[in-house]
Amino acid sequence: MGRGPALMKFSLGACSPIRGILAVSRGRLHPVDSLQLPKGATGMSFLSSSRRRVSSLPILLILGFSWALGPPTVAAAGQIPDDDRIAAATQRVLAQITDVRHQIHQHPELGNRETQTAALVAEHLRELGMEVKTDIAYTGVVGILQGSLPGPVISVRADMDGLPVTEDTGYAFASTDHTTYLGQEVGVMHACGHDIHTAVQLGVASVLASFRDDLPGTVQFIFQPAEEGPPPGEKGGAELMLEEGLFRDLRPEAVFGLHTFAEMEVGKVGYTVGPAFAAVDHFRARILGRQSHAAQPQQSVDPVVMAAQVVMALQTIRSRNLHPLEPSVITVGIVRGGERFNIIPAEVLLEGTVRTYDPEVRDTVERRMNEILGGITLAGGGSYEMDYQRGSPATINDVALSRWAVPVMTRVVGPGNITELPPTMGGEDFALFANEVPGFYYRLGMVRPGTASGGHHTPTFKADDGSLEVGIRVMSTILVDYLASGGPQ
Repeated sequence: MGRGPALMKFSLGACSPIRGILAVSRGRLHPVDSLQLPKGATGMSFLSSSRRRVSSLPILLILGFSWALGPPTVAAAGQIPDDDRIAAATQRVLAQITDVRHQIHQHPELGNRETQTAALVAEHLRELGMEVKTDIAYTGVVGILQGSLPGPVISVRADMDGLPVTEDTGYAFASTDHTTYLGQEVGVMHACGHDIHTAVQLGVASVLASFRDDLPGTVQFIFQPAEEGPPPGEKGGAELMLEEGLFRDLRPEAVFGLHTFAEMEVGKVGYTVGPAFAAVDHFRARILGRQSHAAQPQQSVDPVVMAAQVVMALQTIRSRNLHPLEPSVITVGIVRGGERFNIIPAEVLLEGTVRTYDPEVRDTVERRMNEILGGITLAGGGSYEMDYQRGSPATINDVALSRWAVPVMTRVVGPGNITELPPTMGGEDFALFANEVPGFYYRLGMVRPGTASGGHHTPTFKADDGSLEVGIRVMSTILVDYLASGGPQ
């Protein structure tokens, strides 16, 4: 349904020579076992192409007589799964995948520490008969599904890590786990939907594995740790997976991924063509002064006052140094200083994030931040230290791949359930995969109709189980269609 002709295998058998000739000339059959006609070619055009400088008529006669022993037969390997088969296969695995989602949700793990999740993923992939690689970038897992016929190599990625958030969803399978993070005891929660991402991808792996004998090509299933960032002092995520050779031995021609969306209902999907997610930078600035008694401020160099001026001045970068229509965000998320109410401290820490799309804007923001910090601390008699870390770049969906994928998604969910979304200032290290090969990253609706969810990274973030079925069907269909068609032409 909605796809080109199936790949076909033939055995030589009895049919009339004339029927054999007509079959080839009309592009229905090819007499060589396991050989597929090029896309769009008829049998006659295939045999008479400039690459085959021979007369086609004698060949057609020979081929026709060669089938004199019996009719051609179509092998099971030729039946590319259609949408109905994908939907039926999804239903067969849905109960199991829902249970898996609950297990992962109930026991979330922070970045580079996803040991239980990785073990569950690896076991599932091995049960499907895949080649499995583990311990990539600490806890990453990769499964390789090899189809029975030659074809494209493509990748699909899901992230596995949770967040240091204490859950307040009321789910029967809510997380009550705690861990130590930056020296503090914290709750751990899947507050960004990575449990859904992992479960959906395991479901897709199950669906495609059930069609292994019918599929051309190869699918690389990437289960990535530390999308939210590794612990301080460690590398992690997509960057480390690539550094350790993820695409070196098996380089895909396209990579796909999805993310839950707390503003979209179950059954709907969203997409963005081109720029989709912003570049993500992290800064830590120490404002250095001189400590004194709070009643003797004249003896101090007050870092609190300087820090307050810096926080306000940073916002002028957006309003006065950048084009009004150029997207950017500068957010100070942590202001920390002082130990006692009657002491002016020696220093104040400012920590936050910068989000941009344009590389020149990224450079401008970093430069102006240093200029503002330097100017204010110089005027106040203090100094500063800045640690500015550039994270993942902007996620840019490949235009041709996006335009190819949207009709496939529409076929699954219906035209009323797909929406083009504007770029977001959220960040995604999927960008690093998409910098290597063409990528397409889309949104999956996750809110049960008639209910609401807290925002991403909040204690009341609620991704409904109903998103699993749609997620599995859409991604499975995208991958199968790509394997069958070769993607954008």
